[in-house]
Amino acid sequence: MATEPSPFRSTAEARRSIVISRAVSVFARKGYWATPVTDVAEAAGISQAYVFRLFDGKLGLFVAALEHCHERIVTTLGEVADRMPDEKPDVVLSAMGDAYADLISNRDLMMLQVHALSAVDVPEIAAATRRGMERVITLIKERTGAPDAAVQQFMAYGQLCHYIVAAGLADDDGSQPRWAKVLTEGMTHPNPGHAKHGPESSL
Repeated sequence: MATEPSPFRSTAEARRSIVISRAVSVFARKGYWATPVTDVAEAAGISQAYVFRLFDGKLGLFVAALEHCHERIVTTLGEVADRMPDEKPDVVLSAMGDAYADLISNRDLMMLQVHALSAVDVPEIAAATRRGMERVITLIKERTGAPDAAVQQFMAYGQLCHYIVAAGLADDDGSQPRWAKVLTEGMTHPNPGHAKHGPESSL
């Protein structure tokens, strides 16, 4: 006889999803070290005690938020590959770069990754960061067939894109200093706070 799903389990899973979503935004503002769990609980509309029932402390909550971020990236890039099954590697990489730039126009998603790098002295966060990077690079390699050097360049432009957006260099009104133009040259900026990556269109 099939066992009926527990109402508590369903409620807990739904709550967990909501808390993770709110945690991405809250941790993106102040990072791992400066963010108390109470801030996330308040944003999610639940008690701190209930957050601790769903996650293994603040560290477990942060890792879950980071893994959620990586899942969104992998899903987005995979969807690009699904739409371009017969295209050349460089064409797919360029489209993936544009899709990623669209994704991080949500600064929360980008800043969570930046804050994770600032906390990699915590072994669990370092491990989650490596797992996420492994997933992204493996997907890119498998779905595009691009050579290692092209994937390395793709990831390098991604990090440059992070810097451009985080530092507010994407919104050029023509008054950028020379040093900023060196970084942003060839990087297109289709929307405020949003940079396409790579030469002319690529993370």
